[in-house]
Amino acid sequence: MQAFEYASPATLREAVSLLGSQWEDAAVLAGGTDLISLMKDYIVTPRRVVHIRGIAELRRITPTPAGLRIGAAVSFEELLEHPAVAHLPGLRTALAGVSSPQIRAMGTVGGDLLQRPRCWYFRNGFGLLARDSSGRELVPAGDNRYHAILGNQGPAYFVCPSSLAPPLMVLGARVRLVGPRGSRELAVGELYRIPTAEGEREHTLAPNEILTEIIVPAATGLRTATYEVRERELLDWPLATASVAVRLAGGRIEQARIVLGHVAPIPWRAEAAEQWLRGRTLDEAAATQAGELAVQGARPLSRNGYKVQLARVAVRRALLAAREG
Repeated sequence: MQAFEYASPATLREAVSLLGSQWEDAAVLAGGTDLISLMKDYIVTPRRVVHIRGIAELRRITPTPAGLRIGAAVSFEELLEHPAVAHLPGLRTALAGVSSPQIRAMGTVGGDLLQRPRCWYFRNGFGLLARDSSGRELVPAGDNRYHAILGNQGPAYFVCPSSLAPPLMVLGARVRLVGPRGSRELAVGELYRIPTAEGEREHTLAPNEILTEIIVPAATGLRTATYEVRERELLDWPLATASVAVRLAGGRIEQARIVLGHVAPIPWRAEAAEQWLRGRTLDEAAATQAGELAVQGARPLSRNGYKVQLARVAVRRALLAAREG
């Protein structure tokens, strides 16, 4: 890999000061489960690597009356073992879905939210928009088995690889970002965008900002669930997921949130399905119809049409699991 400076700051303020105004200036290292591979393949070539795992405030899990605050450098294993997560089954399922003990021990919550796309065109140096030297798009006529079926009108066809973004979104979670001008908070969904031009990133994080914590509001009265469809149970990324949160009143749905994962360049909010569910009984028929509405407007590519059915099934099964929870 390309030579780089290494820094291990003890405070968040020091860490921010070591970043730069361009992505090439510095990269943030937490668990390193993805960054090191990207650097070895020269997909990212930072001049400095800033290791933040030693900053104590980023390693805390803090239950509060208002909910749960999770430091960005908390590992999957640490969060999975925390008692507070037992009451958040949708989030717990997503955490447990990462089956590798090594990844769970080293991979961090913040790193998962900011994980770069797994698209093999991107990973082989063709950029986020997957174009060859002449500017021709490679995905539509190429091997697009694992690419997007929603939000893929072009030019981005990759899927958001985050396991935790969908369950956090249905919980109404927010993220805190800290930069040289102070801190700001965003809803988890606002952390993502679909790039439309070369040089744009898939996140709204600035190069000189650090994601420091995730703020999860109290889930009182919410029933949550996540359902993942995988090609195999060994370490792998899902083909499609659905995370849901429903609030029932008098046996009917008062509120519903549905977010699909691994089917679009961003975690995909199924708003039409959410609206349709309000006021209805959460039964098999309603869950099935919600699955149909969740994939309205899907545009499968030449080799990934199967994902439409997987997404339908994931929504239906997640809703039924939430009903039982």
